Amino acid sequence: MTHLKTMLATTLAVLSFSVAAQTAVQITDPWVRATVPQQKATGAFMQITAPKAMRLLEVRSPVAGVAEIHEMSMADNMMRMRQVKDIALPAGKAVELKPGGYHVMLLELKGQVKAGDKIPLTLVLEGEDKHRETIEVNAVARPLGATSSAPMPAMKH
Repeated sequence: MTHLKTMLATTLAVLSFSVAAQTAVQITDPWVRATVPQQKATGAFMQITAPKAMRLLEVRSPVAGVAEIHEMSMADNMMRMRQVKDIALPAGKAVELKPGGYHVMLLELKGQVKAGDKIPLTLVLEGEDKHRETIEVNAVARPLGATSSAPMPAMKH
């Protein structure tokens, strides 16, 4: 009987881990564009996949005085950037924050962001049930010329 209880407890533990893994918000390839000295703003990018319909409401970072969610779009043959209140995260679908689209603007930078730096970001998401979830992310700073979320190329010395 004790053996059966142990097997049952183990099975339940494995099942609850599997369910927990499927219900977690996935953040893939978070990165920030490096800056030059005295530059006061940069962008942060990543892919976010939520297991249920949610919204990205807020982003914070200790390296910036202000962090805002922005959208780039074309209007009248001009690229325009505007702050948005939130970004919808449909259940199970990756939403890409990238240059030229949705992204996070880190403003009033407290210092230069150098390639290779790890930049802490706090994401605040909210489900349809109004329950909020906070996710801590470390985004790696990529060189100034980085324009996509493709992995940083290997550097040769």
